[in-house]
Amino acid sequence: MTEIAEQKPRIGVLAIQGDFAAHAEALREAGAEAVLVRKPAELAGVEGLVIPGGESTTFLRFLERDGFLGALQEFVQTRPTFGTCAGCILLAKEVRNPAQRSLGVLDVTVERNAYGRQIDSIIETSQTALEGGPLELVYIRAPRIVRSGEGVKVLAERDGFPVLVEQDHLMAATFHPELSLDRRVHQRFVDLVRSRTTA
Repeated sequence: MTEIAEQKPRIGVLAIQGDFAAHAEALREAGAEAVLVRKPAELAGVEGLVIPGGESTTFLRFLERDGFLGALQEFVQTRPTFGTCAGCILLAKEVRNPAQRSLGVLDVTVERNAYGRQIDSIIETSQTALEGGPLELVYIRAPRIVRSGEGVKVLAERDGFPVLVEQDHLMAATFHPELSLDRRVHQRFVDLVRSRTTA
């Protein structure tokens, strides 16, 4: 094993709401050192960040305290960040249904709650650009990516709409990979962080 492969990137999980503990466990299983981030100053100690699911308006309300939103805005401009479900909404350049403030870095347009209510939550299996065959996708009141820019790579789709995307140092999923036993999505992000810190 090479020295680079042995390095464990230190990746934060925004621990304000959502299943941040499941994300942290998934990151550890994918070879990262996972730490919970609850204060803006803690962003300085991580090489990448996962923004979990939850309720995006609640996220914004918490982040607007103590300058957290500004610190996060600065972080996501250049540092690897992976947003899932509500995290995807926060990263999007445009949010609809209704329009909402976001960090505006990922070149996609997202419609909130486009796949229905909580009762409409489902688990599907879909083809993916990731190696290893079809991927299990757990949807909970998921948003829909209705537009993606030229620089956005689509790694999986549902009904012709992107559900897993990548753009430079950013990744986003409209589903919850932390609730699946399949760690390929988190592994992809860990590898992305590792490539950025060892380049």
